[in-house]
Amino acid sequence: MEIRQRAGFYLRGLTASVERKNGWQLAEFVGDATPDAIQHFVGRDRWSADEVRDDLRSYVAENLGSKSSTDDEGVLIVDETGFLKKGTKSAGVGRMYSGTAGRIENQQIGVFVAYKSSRGHALVDRELYLPKSWTDDRSRCRKAKIPDDVEFATKPELAQRMLVRTLDGGLAAEWVAADEAYGSNGRFRRFLEVHGLGYVVAISASTHLFLSGKRAAVAMHVEGVPPEAWRTISCGSGSKGERLYDWAFAEWNSYGVDRFRRGLLIRRSLADPSDVAYYFTHAPQGTPLAKLIEIAGSRWAIEECFEQAKQLVGLDEYEFRAWHAWFRHVTLAMLAHATLAAIRAAETDASAQPSARRLRPKKSGST
Repeated sequence: MEIRQRAGFYLRGLTASVERKNGWQLAEFVGDATPDAIQHFVGRDRWSADEVRDDLRSYVAENLGSKSSTDDEGVLIVDETGFLKKGTKSAGVGRMYSGTAGRIENQQIGVFVAYKSSRGHALVDRELYLPKSWTDDRSRCRKAKIPDDVEFATKPELAQRMLVRTLDGGLAAEWVAADEAYGSNGRFRRFLEVHGLGYVVAISASTHLFLSGKRAAVAMHVEGVPPEAWRTISCGSGSKGERLYDWAFAEWNSYGVDRFRRGLLIRRSLADPSDVAYYFTHAPQGTPLAKLIEIAGSRWAIEECFEQAKQLVGLDEYEFRAWHAWFRHVTLAMLAHATLAAIRAAETDASAQPSARRLRPKKSGST
């Protein structure tokens, strides 16, 4: 069976009602007596996961990208997710903290970029994080088939690589959103600014900022926000309705030919005023507060991508240890999830069209 046909079977298995998308159950779905062919396809066949990733990006641009100049600008969202694993041999595995589990676990960490527009959202790029305990041990890396030229990179550095690939690959976006693991990194923010991207990125409460004549942690600046500066605004619809919060904003440090402006955006829970989140922003002058809040709220889209991709297409249900096998399975799972997102977008487009019955003119003399 040729590789292209085997890839089609693999994708159909990922989107099918298979309880677990592992080798045995995928083999059973496609009619194989053993998982040998599945394992050969992912582990030993000659094909490029990066070329599939590039096709995935084009597919997302075509099916989820803006359809006209009046549509909203696309948002690229950076985040990471954990893949819980046993043992020490899977590429990049180690005891690390992950927000997925909310604690330190033995796991692999994948850094991802998702694309969001008004038409839908999907994952478009991925990198596997390698701790220094791996990159400092080349013998261990070779056993997991990690190429010798793969060196240590921080998670923000991995994110920068993916953002460059995504933009160079033609997926149009004007904004970037990220959580505080990336937003608190000054080099990451400067990278976005150099590339002319607007951003709304979460930062830690201890991040320092010179504002209103004093340099202090952003958490301290909240004390100086007057009551009339807070506005209750939704950052988007959730499963329980509008996600309403109190918001305050302070602008600072304009610069550059395009007159981008930086700012500090603060979000406060209505139910618990002590629950506060902070964001640095970088946006064209005149960008309304509502737009900045919308971008801040767009981060939920990548969390939904992770949840759906794990539950529906087996993003985390692989049983491969090798470096290249991780990229192959994860990329195909991303493509399977993007296909589902494209189907939802097409159905939404169809339901928004006026029905043929309504468009039919009335007969003469009808009431």
